[in-house]
Amino acid sequence: MKTVYSASNISLVSILKNILEGHGIRCWLKNEYLSAGMGELPPIECWPQLCVDDKDFAEAKRIVEEALAEKAMPAWKCDSCNEDIEGQFTECWKCGKSRPC
Repeated sequence: MKTVYSASNISLVSILKNILEGHGIRCWLKNEYLSAGMGELPPIECWPQLCVDDKDFAEAKRIVEEALAEKAMPAWKCDSCNEDIEGQFTECWKCGKSRPC
């Protein structure tokens, strides 16, 4: 068993667990409830860990890295009012029209 990802945020670790399971990779959470030990133990040692079988490690690592990669959305121009909209927005702030597909 190898740790493919660890973070202080259990929510992020759980989301990545769901992503891996969606790809058919069996995984486990380790240290899920160890946060109560912080103070007596170093904080980083108490972080939740996402673990996979050794045979799945390379593929799991690739999937996790891909999921965590920032994917910048290109800016777009509203078809209705010609307003320039930043890429992270799906609706025009000026007229409310949705981003074209």
